Amino acid sequence: MTTINSTARPSRALHLTLWILQALLAAAFLMTGLMKLAMPLTQVAQSLPWVNDVPAALVRFIGLAEFAGALGLILPSAFRIRPNLTPLAALGLVAVLVLAAVFHISRGEAMMVPVNLLLAALAGVVAWGRTSKAPIQAR
Repeated sequence: MTTINSTARPSRALHLTLWILQALLAAAFLMTGLMKLAMPLTQVAQSLPWVNDVPAALVRFIGLAEFAGALGLILPSAFRIRPNLTPLAALGLVAVLVLAAVFHISRGEAMMVPVNLLLAALAGVVAWGRTSKAPIQAR
């Protein structure tokens, strides 16, 4: 019979994989969040047609949520100051992405849903990994 050692350190490969996922997700959400926050909405609508059909404040709020989520994926863990915020940021992005999938389905834009669900799954892996399998310890 094998016993599980609860103090075993997670593998370096798992830490590296989670950091790569965090970096890729952060880069994606920094770009899309900044686009929705800083660019004129007429310009954003050229890439994202749904922007014309929702209030401007909602587009800016989504951009802010994506931007904050991107920062939350990296900064708390990188500086080891409140690293428990990283999985919360990942869960927040999961919520944004699930809501985006529902929104796209309601608009008949089913081709957008797989991308939303893939990104949500990756963010979910980060939340799971940084919560239970490879948490980063605070200073």
